[in-house]
Amino acid sequence: MSETVEIRGHLIDSGVLSGVLDAIREYGADYTIDRFDVGKDQPDASYARLTVRHDDAATLARLLGTLQGAGVNLAEAADALLRPTDGDGVFPEDFYSTTNLETSVRLGGRWVPVEPPEMDCGIVVADGRARTVAVSDVRAGELVVCGARGVRVEVPQQLRSSAEAFEFMNSVVSSEKPQALLVRQVADEVRAVKARGERVLWVAGPAVVHTGAAPAMVALVEAGFVDVLFAGNALATHDIESALYGTSLGVDLTRGAGVDHGHEHHIRAINRIRRAGSIAAAVEQGVLTGGVMHALVRQGAPYVLVGSVRDDGPLPDVLTDVVEGQRAMRRELHDVGVAVMVATMLHSVATGNLLPARVPLFCVDINPATVTKLSDRGSSQAQGIVTDIGLFLETLAGELVPGWDAQR
Repeated sequence: MSETVEIRGHLIDSGVLSGVLDAIREYGADYTIDRFDVGKDQPDASYARLTVRHDDAATLARLLGTLQGAGVNLAEAADALLRPTDGDGVFPEDFYSTTNLETSVRLGGRWVPVEPPEMDCGIVVADGRARTVAVSDVRAGELVVCGARGVRVEVPQQLRSSAEAFEFMNSVVSSEKPQALLVRQVADEVRAVKARGERVLWVAGPAVVHTGAAPAMVALVEAGFVDVLFAGNALATHDIESALYGTSLGVDLTRGAGVDHGHEHHIRAINRIRRAGSIAAAVEQGVLTGGVMHALVRQGAPYVLVGSVRDDGPLPDVLTDVVEGQRAMRRELHDVGVAVMVATMLHSVATGNLLPARVPLFCVDINPATVTKLSDRGSSQAQGIVTDIGLFLETLAGELVPGWDAQR
């Protein structure tokens, strides 16, 4: 069995073509380069057309799906194959598994964009439109794109530059890069996103509170640089504990030492919010008068809190069904122009899985493994900053919030 595929772009200097050929051989397949047009000048794109062969049709189909992640598409322009699902929550066996890249499907002789781009989903077609759907949300009888034929993927040019020539400190996760410069770049991106009328998404863990950086986060919220927040029970709980008792996990944030009965503070904070009915209700009732969650409520910025099996309480706003949590997160991804992820590996990976590759991600953590994990899960647009979360937020607030340095 064989298929003819093609790819365009900066194929040589980016190392894309060599990566494609390596992937073909790793699948035990063979190839022939039928045509190769090399761009003459730096801005010029190259073009390659290959015939890929494998004895097993199923393996060839999986290989073609893998190659599409690098922007390699079938050369033949044919309509996509559509099959109806035979039950709720189940795709046809040969469904097309999506990436987070810009994708189109051919329907009735024309290319239709798939919205929104999201990895690890299927593509449902209805009324001439194509949309990504999670396997848990597909319904019996819906038409799903199957196989790679009639599917086209486009890779943003910046994602094709990962195999550049050797340079010092050129990895996406170096702790030796000048931190002030990196923070300034984040600030510039956030300003540009706001200028375009798009939203800034934050994904944050409880270290925001533990490191004493909550006031900087509050300043960013009040200045309009936090349009939506994704977090777990822990961030909200410890932020509220800090606002009510001046502690985080029972540690006095002004002295860095434990206090008598401080271990009770987080569960007492949860209980007070549960008594009020919700975080917003606690703000309105005057129970909660400070902190990040208070600022979000006052600013009218939405937040999605998704829990885990280890949570105490949890707070009444926390979604304990993770599928419902994913759905709530998807609903808040509209118009997001940049995501800033601080000190939370699991929520960062979860959010990265939902975002299209065109949205830049800044992943900030003291642990280099966090941003490495994010990139390994397919969010190749992630840029890592290895630093203390408190230092990062303080510096970013200094860049974005007028007079912040004087307030400290």
